Amino acid sequence: MTLLIIGLLLWSGIHFVPSLFIDLRAGLIKKLSLSAYKGLFTVSIVISIVVMVAGWKSIEPDLLYPPPAWGRYVTFLLALLTFILFVAARRKTNIKRVLRHPQLVGAVFWSVGHLFSNGEVRSLILFMGIGIWALVEMALINRREGVWVRPEPLPISKDVVTVLAGVVVSSVLVFAHGYITGVSLLP
Repeated sequence: MTLLIIGLLLWSGIHFVPSLFIDLRAGLIKKLSLSAYKGLFTVSIVISIVVMVAGWKSIEPDLLYPPPAWGRYVTFLLALLTFILFVAARRKTNIKRVLRHPQLVGAVFWSVGHLFSNGEVRSLILFMGIGIWALVEMALINRREGVWVRPEPLPISKDVVTVLAGVVVSSVLVFAHGYITGVSLLP
């Protein structure tokens, strides 16, 4: 349990630096350079994910509630939406006219979705931890950046490409899920 919580705290703490520790971030960029800071940030995030996955795998799956039989389908749907939103966060798309934080909203969908197909304590800690982090992160970014200015409308083709790319990413992750988590999604 400790490893999982350390991973979640590391993930959250690293992500909170730009909003809560602005002077620390500026000092690191000044001392290291922006590209070195981004590299350090990325390596730290990868380490936090490895620690979370290792922590999750190390915990006995004590069932807290039985997931509903249909829960798996809700998880698949919300995970698909998650990866469409992750792609949208990196592209110019009309989705950003509706959602200020598409990637963070996707993280909330991912978290909630997994609660429909996982009823053990370790999963509840992991998925609720990530979901709560994403909600707090949105609030912190909104506070830091102020009033949201919606982007101008774009051609619908931008959205079509975004959705297709999200479907591809989601499909790849369905196949990779077993290797990443030890839980295969394939029959």
